[in-house]
Amino acid sequence: MDVAIVDTGCANLASVKFAFDRLGALSVITRDADTIYAAPRVILPGVGSAGYAMDRLRERELIPVIQNLVQPVMGICLGMQLIFDCSEEGDVDGLAMVDGKIEALETGDLPCPHMGWNTLTDLKDDPLLNGVEENAYAYFVHSFAAPVSAKTLACSTYGTKFSAIVRQGNVYGCQFHPERSGETGAQIFRNFLKVAA
Repeated sequence: MDVAIVDTGCANLASVKFAFDRLGALSVITRDADTIYAAPRVILPGVGSAGYAMDRLRERELIPVIQNLVQPVMGICLGMQLIFDCSEEGDVDGLAMVDGKIEALETGDLPCPHMGWNTLTDLKDDPLLNGVEENAYAYFVHSFAAPVSAKTLACSTYGTKFSAIVRQGNVYGCQFHPERSGETGAQIFRNFLKVAA
């Protein structure tokens, strides 16, 4: 097994697994604590609401499991929002693996949610971004986002600038969907498979 994909009960699990399958990586969708602990890398995917996802993780007794992981972890979309301390979406406490608060996306006159292709900008030097170029396109679907901070590895702008990728220690977050982002997303997944533990 190369990657454990946490079954949050509300995610597009199959498409994430297919993306790793296309890269020749062995992934497993699981809610088993021992399997998650043993995995070299862990993905926390997400589609839906923060409150619902946290409730499912709590029911499955996975919150402390995820919080205590020391291997590389990546939250995707809602999964990225869950790794923060808390979210304005329903005033929900998150997993507190990355410092900060998820805020409602200030879109101005633009439609919300932010849905579609957008560019990744202000890329920082990090193994996750090897081979990813400034202004590469990624696919977003979200109404909440992390503000830009010292943990931001890449930004995107929709009404306002926000964190598209973050990192704190062994924990990464991608606000967009790598599994739906063509070659950019595939390269990010390739890089994640190589990130040192």
